[in-house]
Amino acid sequence: MNRLLSAAAMLLVLAACNPRLSNGLRVHDLQKDVEMVTDKGTIIIRLSDSTPIHRDNFLRLVQQKYYDGILFHRVIKNFMIQGGDPDSKQAKAGQPLGEGGPNYTVPAEFRGSLFHKKGVIAAARTGDDVNPLKASSGSQFYLTQGKVFTEAGLDSVEKFRLKRKIPAAQREVYKTLGGTPHLDLNYTVFGEVISGLPVIDSIAAVPTSGGMGGDRPVKDVRIIKARLVKRK
Repeated sequence: MNRLLSAAAMLLVLAACNPRLSNGLRVHDLQKDVEMVTDKGTIIIRLSDSTPIHRDNFLRLVQQKYYDGILFHRVIKNFMIQGGDPDSKQAKAGQPLGEGGPNYTVPAEFRGSLFHKKGVIAAARTGDDVNPLKASSGSQFYLTQGKVFTEAGLDSVEKFRLKRKIPAAQREVYKTLGGTPHLDLNYTVFGEVISGLPVIDSIAAVPTSGGMGGDRPVKDVRIIKARLVKRK
């Protein structure tokens, strides 16, 4: 009996040190990474504390195993790979995807320090015509692949797409690592891949149906499981 009481007391102490938040997460969860195991390999994602609403939402969905079995339903080489549509879990071949998700959106959290370099995770959303506040999908996300830019290429993006200057430090990243600068401050970036960048390249290289077919991979690419893991 004393051993049982001691074990129960220890559990109470641990819970007190790691209290549950109002959104269902525990304090320690906010400092965990996301391990995403796919058909093409494993990706480790670190979420940004600068975007706490998106961070907590993604952590909570992972904890609920929401992404387990979901497809990367939209893949465009040299651009990005997109997933998070729950309708994709049991989707038949050729079925249009991209409209599914929880019954809510997430307010935009644009941060000048978070930009679309290769390997970031960002939130998908509906277009400006129906979504002027640029609110994010509750579950759909994309991982950027993009491409490496020249100075002239970045000048063109500034002039014709962004209508503003790209910070010098970010230009250097786009010229070396690459990315998708035309999306900056239009879609919320909320973290980045810290391990497994080649997995993005592998997924981005698969044959797809093309634009008329929603850019769905011909052979399904699935998130086998996603879970919270301790940071190394």
